[in-house]
Formats: sequence, structure tokens, C-alpha cells
Amino acid sequence: MSAEAWERLRELPLVVESYELDRLSTTMAYRFERVTTRIRLIGGGVDGRGEDVSPFETEDDTLHVLRPALPLTGEWTLESFCDRLAEIDLWPVEPRWDAARRWRNWGFESAALDLALNQAGRPLHEVLGREPAPLRFVNSLGLGDPPTFDPIRRRLELHPDLRFKLDVTPAWPRELIDEVAATGAVEIVDFKGHYGLEVEDGPALLDMYERAVEAFPDALLEDAHDLPEVTRLLEPESHRISYDAPIHTKSDLDATPLPPRAVNIKPCRVGDLRSLFEVYDAVRERGLITYGGGMGELDVGRGQIQLLASLFHPDGPNDTAPGGYNADTPAADLPASPLPPAPAPTGFRRVIPSVQDGGGTTGT
Repeated sequence: MSAEAWERLRELPLVVESYELDRLSTTMAYRFERVTTRIRLIGGGVDGRGEDVSPFETEDDTLHVLRPALPLTGEWTLESFCDRLAEIDLWPVEPRWDAARRWRNWGFESAALDLALNQAGRPLHEVLGREPAPLRFVNSLGLGDPPTFDPIRRRLELHPDLRFKLDVTPAWPRELIDEVAATGAVEIVDFKGHYGLEVEDGPALLDMYERAVEAFPDALLEDAHDLPEVTRLLEPESHRISYDAPIHTKSDLDATPLPPRAVNIKPCRVGDLRSLFEVYDAVRERGLITYGGGMGELDVGRGQIQLLASLFHPDGPNDTAPGGYNADTPAADLPASPLPPAPAPTGFRRVIPSVQDGGGTTGT
């Protein structure tokens, strides 16, 4: 299905007359202000939207601050426009991380797909010949510093069927691990072991792994540290090894420390439509558990990853809850899973509230 997906999309006509860049922001956990850039490609009386998730810490290198003059106008096919993006530098200044190039490229390619579909007057699922299904998601969060059970308790009191993807740390005491495990609600334990973070206390880290593996015998184990002692510990758990951060292309599936049983596919981390469909093909051929994840999208980007998940892996433990939900979110504001697919009438969008459109929707 996935290889066919690109074949169905690549010849879509696309006319770009101009583009606009908008700052988006919201307050996340611990009063952290999350900022992204909404990309709007405009042509034929409609627009196509994407979201660049690369802003981090300061905004000096953001699209909405630098506003580069990019040679994007003209008549294209979706494929030729994506080829054009690969030829030009979308970064007027060097990014902090090379991976940010993929994130920004995804923002423009997703906007191009949205515009091409809007100009054709068709929604994504119709062109692909595939109906979106209700989207099951897990609530992804940490438990604070110091960690407590309260974020879990508040959510389960309102949504007893909610399931979780939790960032475990060595600071979790045995009592907290036992209390969390007793809920039976944890589907993924995320070790955050592939982000280049320094390991400050090796014995404490290994102890955390031993406790987590024992306490959550049915949970997927995501992004374990690439350390010999950790690899030895997890070898008997091959049926539940999962990767997220190392996966950019299908070849990365063969370059992980342990063979994966599951894969968290983040479209912006893959970075382009063709590679994304290749990864979808590869995981399907291998029979891997597949789920999707986000990178702090606030606006149309969140709806786009939800729509892709509803088309390609709706039943997985998708880390695609509506944007902004975290450990500080009032439990009463948390939506129930599964989410209705809610595809927009045209384009590559779901009909969801927009962060800065005065209560409008990203589908209109």
C-alpha cells in the first residue's frame, strides 16, 4: 500500500504563488513555552499548511524570524517540488542539529501535499484509496521532578481506559514503579537512550532498567541505551524492543543495537514523503508493531501525524494525542481515545482546533 501511496501522490499538480510563515506557541509542562513555525504555501486561491518543529530555546534561527527568500514559486508536480526542496538550502543559518534539516523539510513537503490536494479538491484518504480509522493513542508524559503518581491518578480517575507511554528515569523509587505498574495501563516505557544525554550514574541506570523490565513485563521497551550491560539485560526481551530516535530511513531498521519488534515512526524525523512511505513498507513487510509519534507539533502538523496514523497504523499505541497534553494538563481536558479520524473535506489535514486561528479549524 505504501509504495503505491507515493505513486498515487507524486504526479499531483501543484501551483505555488507565494508563501507565509507564522509563529505558533503554547505553554507546555513546567511553564515551558513551545514555539513552532506554521508554513503556508499559497496558490490558486487556497493554501497548503505544514509545521516546522525545529525551534528550540531561542528563536534566532527560526523561519518566522529570518523569513528567507526561497525560490518556491512556479508550476510543479508534487514530486518535482519535493525534488526542488532537496536542491535548495532551507536554513539561512546552520541548524543546531543536522536532524533539524529533516524536520524543516517535512514542514514544507507536508504543506506542499496539503496544497496539491486542496487545489485538486480532494482529501488524502480519497487519493490513497484508503479509509481512515479511529485512532487509538497513548498519553505520553513524564512524572515530574520529583516524580509522583499524581499525573497518572488524575487521568485514570476520569478516563479509566487510558493507556500511557512513560519516560522512566533513575529517580523513580521502587514504590512509585510498583504503584504505576499496578495500574496495568503502561504500554510503552521510554528510556530516552538515543538523545546523546550523558549517563551520570551507570549503576543507578542499570538498576532502573532491571526494575522497569521486571515491573512492566508486557510493555514495549523504547530507545534503550546502547550500552553493553543494557544490551545483555534486554536480549531476553527481544519480543518487545522498540526504537524511535534512531529511525530515519528503512535502512535504520537494520542498524539498531537490538533487532526491533516495534517502531515509533515520526514523519518529521523521517523528513520526506517518499522515505516515509518506504519506511511504512519496510515495517509492514517485517511484521513489526507500528505506531506513530510527534515532535511537539502545535497546529496542523499534529493533525497530519494523526491522519497518517489513522491511515497506516490506527490500532498501535500511537504517541499522537492532541498537542499540548502533558503532565500539567488538567485531567478533565484530556480527550478520550480513540480519536475520530475527522479528515478535512480536502487536503492533508484533520479538522481540529487551530492554536492561533481564533477558534477556527485547520481543516478550513
